[in-house]
Amino acid sequence: MTGSIQITDAEKQEMREDASDSQRKLAFFMAREYSQKGNLDDYIDFLSENMQYLNLSPAPRITTNYKL
Repeated sequence: MTGSIQITDAEKQEMREDASDSQRKLAFFMAREYSQKGNLDDYIDFLSENMQYLNLSPAPRITTNYKL
């Protein structure tokens, strides 16, 4: 296992359907274009506005080796 998220066959099929639908393709293209128009300040503002939705508690981890 590589640690990558594994997607199901149903999710793969949904992605194929989205890719073949011209309206969905246009929506994804427009979303990407819109998201790339912002600058670093816009990104920091976005993060600041959404901090309330994050779980900032550290996950407990039990380690047996103390290597970095």
